[in-house]
Amino acid sequence: MALRAEYPEEGDLVIGTVTSIRNFGAFVTLDEYNKREAFIHLSEVATGWVKYIRDHIREGQKIVARVLRVDPAKSQIDLSLKRINDHQRREKTQAWKNELRALRLVDQVAQSMKITSDAATEQFGPTLVEKFGSLFAAFEVASADPKRFQKDTEKAPWASAFLKVARENIVPPHVTILGTLELTDPSPKGLDHVRDALLAAEKTDPEAVEVQYVGAPRYRIRVSASQYKQAEETMKRATESALKSIKTAGGEGTFSRP
Repeated sequence: MALRAEYPEEGDLVIGTVTSIRNFGAFVTLDEYNKREAFIHLSEVATGWVKYIRDHIREGQKIVARVLRVDPAKSQIDLSLKRINDHQRREKTQAWKNELRALRLVDQVAQSMKITSDAATEQFGPTLVEKFGSLFAAFEVASADPKRFQKDTEKAPWASAFLKVARENIVPPHVTILGTLELTDPSPKGLDHVRDALLAAEKTDPEAVEVQYVGAPRYRIRVSASQYKQAEETMKRATESALKSIKTAGGEGTFSRP
């Protein structure tokens, strides 16, 4: 079911399992590349001087490493443990876990279609990785935005089975951001104008935008979305609509973020 190239590229982050430790370094099998063997030299195990390599690495340990050199002709891959930071290590580990989960979900899709997992992967794997970046990302999009997924996959014969598995197994990612609107209008119809401005904000996306009263003239605006960028864009549209409404009516308004 592999969708990867036969070898990683220089600079890639890879997941591996330590199989053997020597005084001069450690041998690792690459989990994502059909257990292909790679090597970590002692000088690349940790920053500074390494007296005892086993103080830093052990057999059977799952590691995240950076690819330094690749020589397919010699089947040689050199790795580094010290040339990544904690953030990169966490992100790569999570991406690997997501990929394993996605492959298990592909098994479910294959069962639904009554074909083998390899046949299912051949049908839609490369297409989905190209469109969405990874199989797991494709499952996330299918769960969070099925219309977009159907449009992007052009209603392929496997799409309905894929969508069903995604909806049953993936909780769409969810983010919430907050802001504060301050709206004033001293005219006799000022309260109506403020109300109209708040309604204008909510109408930009009734399912995502919620306005709460804090204490005049302050109102909290809450925006929910599947992605942070989408939430930011919705917040911008909503607040601009409110401010335009109140200013057109002759009032004043400002928007601020925590």
